[in-house]
Amino acid sequence: MENGTPLSTDPGDPREWCVLAARRLAEDRPEDALEAARRAVDHDPGAEHAAGWGYRLASLAFERLGRSAEAVAAAEEAVRLAPGSWAARLRLGAALRHVPGRWRESRAQAARAVRYAPQEPDPHVLAGDLALLRGEHRAAEGAYREALRLLDGHAGARVGLGLALLRWESPRDHHDPAWPVDPRETGRARRALESWARQTRLLLAAALVAAAVTAFGTGLTTWAEIGGGAVLAAVVAITLRQARRVRLWPYVPGMLARDVWLAASVSVTPVALAAYVAAVATLPRAVSRSAAGDLDGTWAVLAGTVLLNGVAVFVLRVLAEAWRGRPVTALAQFAAAGGDRTARRAADVTLWLVAGRAWSVLAAVAVAARITGEPRWAAVAPVVLLAPAWAYGGTRRSRSPRSPRSQRSQRSQRSQRSQRSPGSPHGPRGLHDSRGPRGRRLSGRAHGGDRWLVAAAVTLAAASAALGGSALLAVYGRGRADDLAWWCGAGALAAFAAVFAARSAQAWWQGSPGPWRASLIMHDGRGDRLPGDAGPPVGLSGDVRRAFTHAREVVLSCAAPGGPRALAVGAVGAIGPGGELRLIAADDAWEVAERDPRVAVFAADPAERGFWVEVRGIAVGDPEAGVLRVTPEHVTVGEFPGRHQGRARAG
Repeated sequence: MENGTPLSTDPGDPREWCVLAARRLAEDRPEDALEAARRAVDHDPGAEHAAGWGYRLASLAFERLGRSAEAVAAAEEAVRLAPGSWAARLRLGAALRHVPGRWRESRAQAARAVRYAPQEPDPHVLAGDLALLRGEHRAAEGAYREALRLLDGHAGARVGLGLALLRWESPRDHHDPAWPVDPRETGRARRALESWARQTRLLLAAALVAAAVTAFGTGLTTWAEIGGGAVLAAVVAITLRQARRVRLWPYVPGMLARDVWLAASVSVTPVALAAYVAAVATLPRAVSRSAAGDLDGTWAVLAGTVLLNGVAVFVLRVLAEAWRGRPVTALAQFAAAGGDRTARRAADVTLWLVAGRAWSVLAAVAVAARITGEPRWAAVAPVVLLAPAWAYGGTRRSRSPRSPRSQRSQRSQRSQRSQRSPGSPHGPRGLHDSRGPRGRRLSGRAHGGDRWLVAAAVTLAAASAALGGSALLAVYGRGRADDLAWWCGAGALAAFAAVFAARSAQAWWQGSPGPWRASLIMHDGRGDRLPGDAGPPVGLSGDVRRAFTHAREVVLSCAAPGGPRALAVGAVGAIGPGGELRLIAADDAWEVAERDPRVAVFAADPAERGFWVEVRGIAVGDPEAGVLRVTPEHVTVGEFPGRHQGRARAG
């Protein structure tokens, strides 16, 4: 039902409040979801009937509301209630990811979730996200591919894999998430270093222009040299002021190693300072020997280093960002994510990167043809557009309908997941069907809807055609015509730069994503499918509980180096309201659980002859209580074969 009422006639049932909270999260209503999750916990003070489900849902709602500390607290409570639950471990790892200085703990929880449920895609996605945040692209790529092997339609894995292929860096690329320090502190240090480099270079450039005008315009070279030297005192003042703002000097080398462009900006500043000192010192000689070409050339190089170092670093960065990674392969991943909004945004940015590559190649071809005086160099220009065309074609092919075999595989995966967790919001009849109106609306939008991108493609096509035409005209000896065609191609390349600048200005003015790598973001987990940590736990029916309570023999089955192994368990000490088995077992069972926590527990009900039950789950030792706590993941019941062969059925 709507308006915050539970889905059943029993308003005191905590599981129904959890179902409502999951529905609200699927509808992207975290405030309402948090209220429903709180009611679930309030109606079950121990939160054991739902095995911490309410706390997991509350943690996810807190996370989406930006309340990271409360999200971690709720997730920790869910882990305390069900330490063997992969969903609880996954939720805690996801919540810790947003807390500064706790990346290592987040990775440890993600590793536990993968160990507990290697057949689930979401733990692998979280492991990939954590690796991607640290710049470990190969590890992230492997984790995402494993998640896609388990669930081909996982949008978060598709987006993450595309970012890994692009060699994406987080906005805080200077900060190592594993550092036990708040990224805001390293951010302040980074801004201080950037301010020092920028202010120093601008001051030196302005001072050199003033000194050159004074020396060459008025001939007062001595005064120009004195004034230029006095500027160095201002440089010292800037350096001391910004140095006081860098409070994390031990982390600065690591920041420079991680952030290449911060290192470039900082390292080019001493070079500019040395060039400035040399240029000011050679001012008198440059004036008195204006006829000496070698000396004038040396001074020009020094002046260019002082004045144009920032422009050179900027151009180098634009080209390096355009040529980093594999954008064409990444585009196929973004397109395969369907109508996911994060994937559409990433696809648009990636298309701009591909266009930037094409532009840089065309510009190099045009410059080579002009410098060498051989227009035939431009004959390769028409071939350059094959890459953007292939990239766009790849997005179209990835959006094409899947084969019947692939569709059957997807249906089989969904069916298996729904059988593992009845009532799960991820099943075909769950809380949010990806085939609903929202799914159709998202998937109906095509990638590359940026009109500026269309204009950029037109300019690239015009430049390619004009440069190719200039080469063709040169072959037939049309000298003036091929020169005119070359200039038309150069004009089209300039038009592309103008379109890029206009698109960037629009993004800056509107505060929207721009055509650059900084606009790429990780998937936020929202969409047509709720994350796995929001799914319900597996409960035990009354028959299963009775079988374990009255069983004379309980057997623990596990994997061993020599093959499967069965161990006798002393007794089932208790069964929690949420279905957790608490076994009294010998030391060898504890050792087995530490080596591989995935176990199966068998029992037979003596009250009903032939009735047996199997619970597959995760075993975690509780030293304080002296029991093995087994969190159920799958339950099967059946009858022993007899005169009439019995068949197993789901519990």
